[in-house]
Amino acid sequence: MVRPLVAALRIPSLEIFRHRLFAQYWAARWFGTLAIQIQLAAMFWQIYDVARVQGQSIQEGAFQLGLVGLAQFLPLLCLSLFGGQAADRYNRKLILVGCFAMKCLIALGLMVATQFGPGVVVPAIFGAAVLAGATNAFMPPAASALLPMLLPREELPQGIAWSSLAFQSAIIIGPAIGGTLFLVGPMVPYATTFALLLISTFLVFTIRTPRQEPVKDARTLGMIIEGLRFVWSNKIVLGAISLDLVVVLLAGAVALLPVFARDILHEGAAESGVLRSAFGVGAATVALMLAVAPLRRRVGVWMFTCTIVFGLATMVFGLSSNLWLSSLALAIAGGVDMVSVFVRSSLIQLATPDAMRGRVSAVSFVFISASNELGDFEAGLMARIFGPVLAVTLGGAAAVAASLGWMRLFPELAKADGFEAKDLADAKPAAAE
Repeated sequence: MVRPLVAALRIPSLEIFRHRLFAQYWAARWFGTLAIQIQLAAMFWQIYDVARVQGQSIQEGAFQLGLVGLAQFLPLLCLSLFGGQAADRYNRKLILVGCFAMKCLIALGLMVATQFGPGVVVPAIFGAAVLAGATNAFMPPAASALLPMLLPREELPQGIAWSSLAFQSAIIIGPAIGGTLFLVGPMVPYATTFALLLISTFLVFTIRTPRQEPVKDARTLGMIIEGLRFVWSNKIVLGAISLDLVVVLLAGAVALLPVFARDILHEGAAESGVLRSAFGVGAATVALMLAVAPLRRRVGVWMFTCTIVFGLATMVFGLSSNLWLSSLALAIAGGVDMVSVFVRSSLIQLATPDAMRGRVSAVSFVFISASNELGDFEAGLMARIFGPVLAVTLGGAAAVAASLGWMRLFPELAKADGFEAKDLADAKPAAAE
């Protein structure tokens, strides 16, 4: 009787963790993401709280949050393509170790800065954002390109789902922990971040990675151009990463969560953490479902359906004045966004040769960061102009419209039935055959 019940519940198999290298990678990703989410929750709340205490309006405080996102995005934009070619040219594990070590130093600097007043803390947070953006230009391409080296090809979609689950489960508890620890003292979340990042650094350093496939052309500029040419010529990959850019850029509201928590919902730092966690709850739930049964068919339809629902959920969040309705809307947005992330990641990993994965991942991450960090700035700017409620609501409506437009611009992506070459070839227009 127990066995049929377990089968009906479809408990996710842990068989993939028999690959010890993947297990270490997964743990490092979880601890690292948890650390960064704790740090971000503290940084954003501290910036907005200082702005409001100093007498700035809601719109001005929201714009300060947007500037933090811009400070992260600009160095990332300038360096990401170099980070991608570095991931193909040099040892990916050592790049990750260096990036985790830099993030440890950033957390240490914030710990020290919190001992001083706003005149030191605010510039320190912006400085941390700039350094984090520069580090993120090298970290995600190396991490993304390293993952396929740790698993057999046939297990990679499930590995991507489990890796996403590590990320999203950390997002669930990280912001809530960050908001709660901030109430104890501003230095506490940064000290916790530092300790967790040390664990991640050790886990990555002790991974014994397989030999990396060498590149044929080791010239920096040539490698960058080759990566860009590959993405541009592959319309399905281009459509997937550009769709994510447009939708999240327009409908992203994460940077404004302190604004909604404090001045729309009239709550505190802990509730702001709950809102940040709600998005992760939805995403982790869907990631768990994908770990049990990864999508393998009609992936294009799934992706576009989910981006439309993402825009609609964002509109509900923007119009809500209730904490639990706002949390539910964010959870739905997180869940459907996870599907989009899974489809995009699987397309990139399975359609890209190993020697080019770093560069293609870097191009993808430029789009992702533009949608996230630049999206934070766009959200802050729109909130400065229209107010936070109207800015988020209009952004959600624009994301729905953009999704419909992308279905016409990239019909190959809308028709994609799977991740393998034969599935993607079937999606191409007849004229291209």
